[in-house]
Amino acid sequence: MPKLKTHSGTKDRIKVNKNGKVLRRKASGNHLLQKKSKSRKRTHAGTVEIEGKQAKNAKLNLGAK
Repeated sequence: MPKLKTHSGTKDRIKVNKNGKVLRRKASGNHLLQKKSKSRKRTHAGTVEIEGKQAKNAKLNLGAK
């Protein structure tokens, strides 16, 4: 059976840490920042863990088992 190719879009957007947790960035934190409040911008900073079926699918897209 051939090797699975890594999905390029997923590779750029999602990281898997050493414990196997799948991390992604929050949406809407990159543009039109002038009209967003400081607290709203802080809420969108950092990463969030993906859980369940979405995490499993993300790992498959990255070529992991």
